[in-house]
This record gives sequence, C-alpha cells and structure tokens, in this order.
Amino acid sequence: MNPKNVAVVGVGAVGVEILRVLKVRKFPIKNLRVFARSAREIDVDGVKYKVEAIENADFSGIEVALFAGTEGEKGAATQYAEKFIKAGAVVIDNGSDYRMKSDVPLIVPEVNKDKIKNHKGIIANPNCTTIQAMAALAGIYKAYGLEKILLTSFQAVSGAGKNAMVGLWEETKELVEKNAGKDFDHIDKKVKAPKGFAHQIAFNVIPQIGDYAEDKFTSEEWKVVKESHKILNDHSIRVSATCARVPVLNCHSEAIYITLRNKATVADLEAILKKSENVTYLGDKLAMPIDCSATVNTYVSRLRKDPYEEKSFWLWVVADNLWKGAALNAVQIAECL
Repeated sequence: MNPKNVAVVGVGAVGVEILRVLKVRKFPIKNLRVFARSAREIDVDGVKYKVEAIENADFSGIEVALFAGTEGEKGAATQYAEKFIKAGAVVIDNGSDYRMKSDVPLIVPEVNKDKIKNHKGIIANPNCTTIQAMAALAGIYKAYGLEKILLTSFQAVSGAGKNAMVGLWEETKELVEKNAGKDFDHIDKKVKAPKGFAHQIAFNVIPQIGDYAEDKFTSEEWKVVKESHKILNDHSIRVSATCARVPVLNCHSEAIYITLRNKATVADLEAILKKSENVTYLGDKLAMPIDCSATVNTYVSRLRKDPYEEKSFWLWVVADNLWKGAALNAVQIAECL
C-alpha cells in the first residue's frame, strides 16, 4: 500500500482512538494532519500531535479524511465533508449524518467491503452497536439466513465520550467516599447530582440511549434496525432492539437472539463463528468488557439453542466500542480503499 496523506478530524474520545489505531496498525502515512475546532497540541501515549483549526483550513493534497463523528447541522461532516471531497479526499465518517443516504456505502469490512467501491467521495461508519452485531452475525446470515434479530445492548459510558467516563468515575468516587465506614445496610446509594448523564450512572442502569423516536423506541434502537437492513441488504429481517447504558467504562456487550431461515445446530454455528473474520469464538469461556478493551476482534460466547424454538439461538457478543465500534472500523475501511 502506498503511503497516503491522511487527515483526522476531531480529537475527542473517538478521534484520539483513531490516532492510536493508525499507529498500532502501521497505516502507511505520508503526511498526517489533525483538525479540530481550535488549534492546539495534544499528547497521545507520549506522541505529540499538532492540531489545526479546521475553519478556513486548506485541505488540498489530503487523500483520506477520517471524521471522528460529531453530528448535526454544526457537525464537522455536515460542514466540511464536501470541502474535503472537492479537494480530492475520500471521507470516512463516524457520525450518523450520512449513514442512511442511499448513495453512501455503510461498511463493516468483514461483512460488505465489496460495497466500498461504490462510494462517491464519502463512506459511512455504522453505529458501534450495529458494527459488532453485524461482525458476529454475518457468517451465520450468509450460511443460514436470518428471519429475526432481537438485540439487547449493555453499552459502556465511553460511547458517550470522555466526559461520560469521567462522570462515572467521579460518581463512583463520591459514593465510596461519603459511605466510608458505614454499615452496608445503611449506605447512601445516590449522588448529589448526575455528572455524565441526565441520570446517575454509578451503580445504575439507564434504559435509554438517544431520544425517543417512532413507536417509543429510541434513536439508538432504530439505528440498529435500519443499519442492519442496509449492511446486509435485506429488509425482510425482523430486527428489534433495546439499548441501555451500564456503569462500565469501555466495551459494549450485547445479548442477541436470532431466528434462522434454515435449520442449523449449535455445532454448525460454532463452526461458522470459528472461521468468521476478526471474530473470536470463546465457547464456554465468558466474553467480558474488562478483557476486551483495545482489541481488534469481536468476541462471542454463550451460544445456545432456544429449547422451545427449533431455529432460534442466543449469543453473547462483546467488542471495544471505541475500537471496532468506531476508530478501528474506520481505519479498516481506509485499508480496504
């Protein structure tokens, strides 16, 4: 692969991980430029990066632009993606602004990298929750078809950014300090005020991610539905999801219930998972967030058949939401280019 002129846009939690992944995977970089709203210098694992102010910057010469994923009318992609494209770059966007546009490929390389060639200057990175589910299920879908996917996610606070991670840490610290010396039966379980979310996250579960949308499902839950259909290019699959935020710093976990179109055994599915690209099937070992941070693969365990439904199975799926769910998937797309 010839060295490329690369830009990273955004230096929040995902942007920093993109810089890490580029280095870890030895992506061939001729020249690297880092952009954010304001100019400064940042340190990532002892490496200093000069950050340029993106407004009024000259993007000429950049070949690949990795957007970390700010969204909306004032998001980086909506404001600057076209400018990068006009200057000659291919944009890989981690936000949701372009995912569902019909002429923008939505890519999980292990699933549909053949669609990358259809890009018209921009390629979309799916939502973190969708990415790991699709990575785990793609081989099964290709072999036996999928009639239904029911997904419940247990999402780490890092998915909401660094401030959310700090919020979990500070809330936990507050509760530990104010309950020091107290009998367990008399501890105070609530913080004075939430520090990372609208509700307390320490020792709690928040069963809402994103705003409420159609039929009282949240925007995060609808992303799972719509993105899964687009990635697999199959709108006949019945997909439904519940997404919850849990007091885990990093790595999302998912309980996934699937109904196949054709009969298969647990052994059949195990064989597929064992040979699926960038999937680690752990068998009877448990996939847990504490073990999966800063790793490339999607981890699957607890595969079992529904005793009441002939073609239905459960899987437990864990992946690093900042790596495979965001930064790593974006860099893998760039490698495929």
